[in-house]
Amino acid sequence: MGYAIKQVKGESLKRKGGVVLTAPLPLDGNESDSDYRTPSIIQRILGLLATVKPGSDLTRLRLPPQFNIPKSQLQVYGESVYCVSTDVLSKCTKEETPLGRLVCVVAWFLSMYRPLPFGVAPYNPLLGETHHVSVGSLNVLVEQVSHHPPVSALHASDDKHNIEMIWCQSPIPKFCGSCIETEVVGKRHLKLLDKHETYIMNSPKLVIRFFPFSSVEWIGNVTIRCQETDLEAQLCYRGNSFWPRPSLHRSIKGKIVRSSTSHMIYEIYGHWDRSVMVKDAATGQQTTIYNAKEVLSELKTPIVMDPAAICRSESSLVWSEVSRAILEKKWDKARECKSEIEERQREIARERQLKEEQWLPKYFRVFHSQESGWDCVPKNNIVAPAPIVVND
Repeated sequence: MGYAIKQVKGESLKRKGGVVLTAPLPLDGNESDSDYRTPSIIQRILGLLATVKPGSDLTRLRLPPQFNIPKSQLQVYGESVYCVSTDVLSKCTKEETPLGRLVCVVAWFLSMYRPLPFGVAPYNPLLGETHHVSVGSLNVLVEQVSHHPPVSALHASDDKHNIEMIWCQSPIPKFCGSCIETEVVGKRHLKLLDKHETYIMNSPKLVIRFFPFSSVEWIGNVTIRCQETDLEAQLCYRGNSFWPRPSLHRSIKGKIVRSSTSHMIYEIYGHWDRSVMVKDAATGQQTTIYNAKEVLSELKTPIVMDPAAICRSESSLVWSEVSRAILEKKWDKARECKSEIEERQREIARERQLKEEQWLPKYFRVFHSQESGWDCVPKNNIVAPAPIVVND
């Protein structure tokens, strides 16, 4: 499965300078570009892609730090759940009707997708790397459970609102000549425990375009289904085609239907980075269900509440020296630190192979089959409060 984080007994966190926590990705994906982006990013990207053949699997491509944002992909996954300025998730449990709860689940789903900056990407997580953060009563834990292929598992629990989330997903990026398409394989489960409802959903594709214009877009079909209530939402994330069209850019359309009959109850439309509406198919009444500025404005950066409790596998600690060098634009230092981490992981993988040892995730039991793909079961019923928090 790849590399793992090596445990070093007695090694002080202070010697590594402590964790580095950066601001969450903003609603405007380009707002924070100046914090860490290098000059001539387009020329650098074209030079890098000149070495890649169309159709290639990019999961093994090693990006130089000039192409990295100062955080791991695990942190990006976690932020999509815990970094919001308005608590959309808990509202799902407060609705009295199954239809009202599904509408709230759709709004929560929309809040997880943010515009991403062009030309840079998060670090590829190491095998065994973790990210653990709490906001209010919601505790979120993410673990990298496979390296090749890259697979991440997420478990989140909220005892106050009787909510649980379980994800197991794998991004598969491929170079298609004029763009990179990343299919996010795997399903996400959201459980409203006191309502005895489980919502199963997939993810749109992430498409990075280079020609004729540069852009990063979420594109594709999503289904959010609750088997217990016979209700489902069908969403289509749309993006620009060959030429930019403002009406299509970051737009979304879809419907809420009865699964057994396909009878449409609501029409869904709007733009996921602005506002999304539903229209009652019977009465024509329109209601705004999601306002991106209300939910994703003024996002707060996580802080460390208990430094002594930080796990050695914590993303913001593992990559701290690389992140600090990127933020300071010390590219030689960033390259050196990143190379050391990668070489150390290759060494650990070789040692494990010689000893014929099998690596097992710490927090999840992971399963894979050709028919159903990747799936996971958390080893613990709930996620414990984290030493890193977002003040709500």
